[in-house]
Amino acid sequence: LCAIVDVPVAPLRDALRVLETEGILTIHPRSGIQFIRPGLELTRSTYQFRSIVERAAVRVFAEEGDENVTNALEVRHSRLLRRVERDGIGPDQIQEMDALEMELHGQIIQALRNPLIESAYRRMHNYLRLLRLERKVTPPIMTRTLKEHLDILEACGTRNPDAAEKALYAHFQAAMQRNLGLV
Repeated sequence: LCAIVDVPVAPLRDALRVLETEGILTIHPRSGIQFIRPGLELTRSTYQFRSIVERAAVRVFAEEGDENVTNALEVRHSRLLRRVERDGIGPDQIQEMDALEMELHGQIIQALRNPLIESAYRRMHNYLRLLRLERKVTPPIMTRTLKEHLDILEACGTRNPDAAEKALYAHFQAAMQRNLGLV
């Protein structure tokens, strides 16, 4: 493993222990490493956590968020949406979508200005990445996700916390169904 990832033994061992503590993998002495396989329970738990934290945060973001940040995110989402609708998706669009996803939800969480929540959210985001490993991104899925994000941003741009919370909740419900393969 050290040769594959080009990392010395000690830092790799430390990193694997952290991942094991986080519940991302299980180390089986002298027989290998087993990553957890995302399933219904992990998906439900991850989205439940996100919903609890982000629904409170999006209300604050809608009321107090930086208008320039909201507008810039809205422009970037709209541009990507047009590119996906026109050209389909490729590695560049997937990378941009991942960046927009992290930035939007990161800005929402930062609105709470609470380092404990930010730290817990970063750890939860690792689980979210695991959930997405097996998900195939298609133009319709990316289009729906971008439109859901635009609904959130529009509500935040009009300083409507009720609409922002409702749009975020709808986004999480749809995202959870996508991750479970129900849509």
